[in-house]
Amino acid sequence: MRRRYPFTIAATLFGVALCMFNYTGYDPHNFIFFMLSVPAWAVDLFVDIHEVSVLLMYVLTIVSWALIGYITDRLIMRERRRSRSRSRA
Repeated sequence: MRRRYPFTIAATLFGVALCMFNYTGYDPHNFIFFMLSVPAWAVDLFVDIHEVSVLLMYVLTIVSWALIGYITDRLIMRERRRSRSRSRA
């Protein structure tokens, strides 16, 4: 069986697009970035966000979105496997 990870790819690309949008300066007050970056939420709770490397935040944002997509793909695969086993029984 061939595995495909469409949500992982889409979510990773979303994370990259979010970081690129923030990097271009079209998000001058970082509203969009802070709304959609899960690591930014966590970091802001513990330390001053201005003390954290921007590059690190971008990498963590992309990785977290990739992880969200991967978990979604795995849940869909598991549900499809269950429905196939039910239909065979």
